[in-house]
Amino acid sequence: MEALKVLVVDDQEDIQDILKTRLEANGYNVLVASNSEEALKQVEERFPELVLLDIRLPDSDRDGIEILKWIKQEYPEIIVIMITAHGSIQIAVEAMKLDAYDFVEKPFDPETVRVKVDNALERQAIIRQNQYLRSKLKGDYSDIIGKSQKLMEVLHTIDKIASSDLTVLITGETGTGKGIFAKAIHDNSPRKEKPFIKADCVSYSEELLESELFGHKKGSFTGAIQDRTGRFENANGGTIFLDEIGDISPKAQLRLLRVLEDRVIERVGDSTPRKINVRIIAATNKSLEEAIKDGKFRLDLYHRIKSVRIELPPLRERREDIPDLIEYFVRKNRHIRTTTRFSDEAKRLMINFGWQGNIRELQNTIESAIALAPSDVIKPDDLPPEIRSAKFPEQNDSGFIIIKPGIALREAEKMLIIKTLDEVDGNKTQAAKLLGISLNGLRNKLNSYIT
Repeated sequence: MEALKVLVVDDQEDIQDILKTRLEANGYNVLVASNSEEALKQVEERFPELVLLDIRLPDSDRDGIEILKWIKQEYPEIIVIMITAHGSIQIAVEAMKLDAYDFVEKPFDPETVRVKVDNALERQAIIRQNQYLRSKLKGDYSDIIGKSQKLMEVLHTIDKIASSDLTVLITGETGTGKGIFAKAIHDNSPRKEKPFIKADCVSYSEELLESELFGHKKGSFTGAIQDRTGRFENANGGTIFLDEIGDISPKAQLRLLRVLEDRVIERVGDSTPRKINVRIIAATNKSLEEAIKDGKFRLDLYHRIKSVRIELPPLRERREDIPDLIEYFVRKNRHIRTTTRFSDEAKRLMINFGWQGNIRELQNTIESAIALAPSDVIKPDDLPPEIRSAKFPEQNDSGFIIIKPGIALREAEKMLIIKTLDEVDGNKTQAAKLLGISLNGLRNKLNSYIT
């Protein structure tokens, strides 16, 4: 297997030699360049997986920031880690906004650089593996956006069971896309040419829900002025999707249990049994286990509907999918504005946000920003205040840091360190004091966590 290529761009030969020795000892094929011209040539001819790029190249026509911009425009899949001079933290922050993966500050420990390179390339390998896994799916899941590990796990489960008639229970928070995944199961099943019928169980009263699901006979209740087929009959031969099944009444649960056991329905007010041939997919954002303990949901029905259970991850657990989702919803809303794009900093804010409403909240935010932004570039000021405030941890009047929910501990610490250094113009002594740690402790954090 060919060794991964790492390009070291630095005008100091001693730094080139140190990094080359350390990285080659770890199995990498290390290329070197001393100026911008050499760097651009190496990228175009050798196509490295990762570039260690010095921000300051005194003998070059372009500085590191300009080279970073060029790489990210021409070869966005290449990972870039910036090498910064002592005290140039502000420039490093700017580089992160331009999609640099990380930075190291001179003087640095070569082993720390090696760890950063390992971590970055390992993450890239996971992304590429997930892209490969998506390509191996038998079905068509083009309507489901993303390539994160957790999403791939869901899609591979769906791919295995789509062709069967197994009853499926989809669980997950509000806005995670349960209906889209249910439709994907149907569309990749032998029933795809037959109806896909959705029943929103939470939208109807107990009496109306039974009529909606099973139909009714004329005169069976006030307002039943004619016979009506229910959604189960309308879905015959295809799939019925019972959304928010955790909200149905005990009486409706009993009738549904009989349908699952006998594949027969009776319309409200009519004792004539009607055979049906449907696949049932149910979904809920509630804990059915808790509902069973509270006596609100039947245990026997629960066992019937969960032949296969699929747990959809919340958006905050698949943050790497957010850039792809942003691009998807931007394309989907070209009718509102044809040339909209999100700035890198706006994207970074969106990635950091907690998204309690998940993909539905993300979609609504994007559509609102597109409609209301004064220009074609969506900037941080065009986003809601709660998203802008999630950029960095907040500080209250007593000086304590408030971390927004939904941010991983590692990421929150990284943002906090960068923000604090930014506020004190890179003065590590002052930053350490504000953070309540020793200067050595801060240095260790920079080396250990900004990876």
